[in-house]
Parts: sequence; structure tokens; C-alpha cells
Amino acid sequence: MRETRSHNALANKLAKKFGVEYNKGPGIDIQTPSMAIEVEPEKTISDAGRQLQGYRKPVYVAPTTKGGVEKALERYGNTSIGVMNNEGKIIKRSKRK
Repeated sequence: MRETRSHNALANKLAKKFGVEYNKGPGIDIQTPSMAIEVEPEKTISDAGRQLQGYRKPVYVAPTTKGGVEKALERYGNTSIGVMNNEGKIIKRSKRK
């Protein structure tokens, strides 16, 4: 998938906030010792679940827009996947430990 400017900007911002590097290659965008974060534009929110499969630590989708946060909450509300906003604030906690 071709990354958008807003995707790259948010991924870099969150990586800096959490003190890690943004993974521009295949796989999860941001990985810290305690969580995994997949940055997604609003139109591809549903792809995040596939990307986050198999991680045994808290996982989050971080939409690039406010509208994306609502869509992510609808899509992942009853799952173990958490949602954060484009500031890195957790809106819905991940249920994975």
C-alpha cells in the first residue's frame, strides 16, 4: 500500500512520542516494548485488524483523522484491539495483555 503524507506524518509523530522508530516497511508501523500501533487512513481502517493479528501485547489502531476514530470505534468496539487518536491518546484500551 502506498503511504500517504498524513499516514507518514502521524506515524513519525507517534514514534517520536513513544521513543521508537517508525517502521516504513511491511509489518506493523510502530512497535514499543509494551504495545503495537498500526496507523491507518479512514478508508482502510478495516485493514488494521489483519496487520495486528498475532501480537501478544496491547495493540492499537491510530486513524489519521477524527472521522477515522469514530469508524475505528465502530469497527473494533467489541474486539481486543484498542483505538487511539491522532495525538496518541488512548480512546479505547486494548484488551490484550
